[in-house]
Amino acid sequence: MSGVAHFKHVFRPGTGPVSLLMLHGTGGHERQLLGLADSLLPGAPVLSPLGQVREGTAPRFFRRFAEGVFDFDDLRGRTHELADWLAEAYQEYAVSPKVCAVGYSNGATVAASLLLMRPETLSGAVLLRPSVPWVPEELPDLSDKTVLLAGGRHDTIVDPTQADRLFEVFTRAGARAEHAWAEAGHELTQGDVEAARDCLSKKLSSS
Repeated sequence: MSGVAHFKHVFRPGTGPVSLLMLHGTGGHERQLLGLADSLLPGAPVLSPLGQVREGTAPRFFRRFAEGVFDFDDLRGRTHELADWLAEAYQEYAVSPKVCAVGYSNGATVAASLLLMRPETLSGAVLLRPSVPWVPEELPDLSDKTVLLAGGRHDTIVDPTQADRLFEVFTRAGARAEHAWAEAGHELTQGDVEAARDCLSKKLSSS
């Protein structure tokens, strides 16, 4: 259990064909998105780790030099670290083969990085207000992945074109990618929740 304990986390057992990996945004914590998980897939198994990096006192999943300026070396290293930990956690908790990441902001960006670097880790992702992590020279085959990109048209923290760029990247990689735009800023809306619920219940669960 020492490997699984490497990340402070919450695991809630459940039932159903899909498990949820909840990845918080900057300044969040491992319990912050549990209510969202209940709204999206009630009763599903939920795994929610705390980011290992601190920006001041705010937890994150990887370092950045400034807002929107990522430390790409750290991002790549943290992506592998998280993926290795997830492999242990999935085994320890007997998590179902279909694991969908639901990430918000910084958590959405690291979820996108997992798909691009360690695609075996996830069966899909709901990316809420994501940024482009990086684009590998050779894209992985993501033809068996479902990805929802939920951007805010008036987001002043993450440029809305980031979701457009990620959509193009995932489409080129063969993923079943969809957009869900909100007439909102960086905050989440009920429309975001409904789009994510639809993706999870109708598309990912039946794929």
